[in-house]
Amino acid sequence: MNFETEETPELVRDMALLEQIEHDPDITQASMAVRLGVAVGTVNWHVKRLIAKGYIKVKRATRRKLRYIITPEGIAFRARLTVDYIEQSLLLYRNTRQRVRTLLAEVKQAGFDRVIIQGEGDLVDICRLTCLEQGIKVEAEMPQFSTPIPILSVEGLKVVLKKPGEEEATP
Repeated sequence: MNFETEETPELVRDMALLEQIEHDPDITQASMAVRLGVAVGTVNWHVKRLIAKGYIKVKRATRRKLRYIITPEGIAFRARLTVDYIEQSLLLYRNTRQRVRTLLAEVKQAGFDRVIIQGEGDLVDICRLTCLEQGIKVEAEMPQFSTPIPILSVEGLKVVLKKPGEEEATP
């Protein structure tokens, strides 16, 4: 799976639903919807899809209560989703580290020994670790009364380099 193209919200929701059902087979669709932050109709659609694929079965626990049972096929499907997620996470980590190493080589070649990192999330942490590994100091903000320094900007799943005096970032 690819984070930008193949990893769909449906697969992510399927994995989350299977995890919730595994944790509590008597969970209601309304509770699953609240936990996922989606409409009950969305959960219902996913549940019907998972039933049609043979990943879960539904049994009536009481007159108004259902019990969801993950089938062996469902357990195997969830395991595949989990492995795919881990593989994609590691691929993103490796690709981000390589991208940042390449950008930091440009920083060093331009004569800089420090950068500012803009953005939020795990990719910012990967950038910090790579800077540390490459001997590049990370500044919290642009130093006053000094020469401007390059900025590593995390934009979604991309890291771009903004060099001082350049209008466009290096993609």
